[in-house]
Amino acid sequence: MEILTKLNSPILYLICGSIVLLVAIICIVFAVRAYRAGKALGIDVSKMKRVITASATFAVLPSVGILLGVIALSGSLGTPWPWLRLSVIGALHYETQVAEAAAEAVGIGGLSVSSMTSEAFTTIALLMSFCIIWGMLMVIFNGKAYCKRLAAPQVKETSKKEGKKKGLNLKGFGDTAMTAMFIGLVSAYIASYIGQIVSGNGLFTFTGSWLPLAVACVSALAMAVFLWIKEKYKADWVDSFSVAGSMLIAMAAAIFLGKLV
Repeated sequence: MEILTKLNSPILYLICGSIVLLVAIICIVFAVRAYRAGKALGIDVSKMKRVITASATFAVLPSVGILLGVIALSGSLGTPWPWLRLSVIGALHYETQVAEAAAEAVGIGGLSVSSMTSEAFTTIALLMSFCIIWGMLMVIFNGKAYCKRLAAPQVKETSKKEGKKKGLNLKGFGDTAMTAMFIGLVSAYIASYIGQIVSGNGLFTFTGSWLPLAVACVSALAMAVFLWIKEKYKADWVDSFSVAGSMLIAMAAAIFLGKLV
């Protein structure tokens, strides 16, 4: 556990905490400037306050998923680094996937504190940072063009309906590419679990095969229920809770099924 003591050292808390504090201050500065700009534009103050309250309320539950990610990664990477990655520019699905892939690449067999070394942590931390930095760099070159695209007139609702009737796909390339990427990731993980079953690596072991598949099915079913609620009752706000809710349900299922093994 010596490596975990180092990863939770005061100096790491100071470095990571300073960066998180800086980002928090920037958020507050922009929030204040946006509020003042709204008043200057003549927007009703009571409406702006309702928007602020609603935004703060709906941000609570989705942040539970981020907290779960920090807790999951802190067992092997310490608390400061996952806290920094998931507080500033990281994403829950990205950080966990890349950390796991990097751990396997350096030969420590996954995110386990018992096999974690200083060299392995350095590689994992570098890869987690390097792979996500390109968004910040690319905006330097194409940020102005992207802002012009956002300011351009949007497709009218009637056009969208006509497009659906004609079977046209009105989504952009980014949406399609992101969907394809996640389908690929999910397929790869499910295939690895099925491969363990086929290879006879223990059908009834905790880490072997059926438990990850069962938890994945529970998580998918939970997400399907959230999507059904959204479509059935036109509740777009459900999107803000679906990821965190599915994670919590899947974790509860993993604990329950794990006790049955």
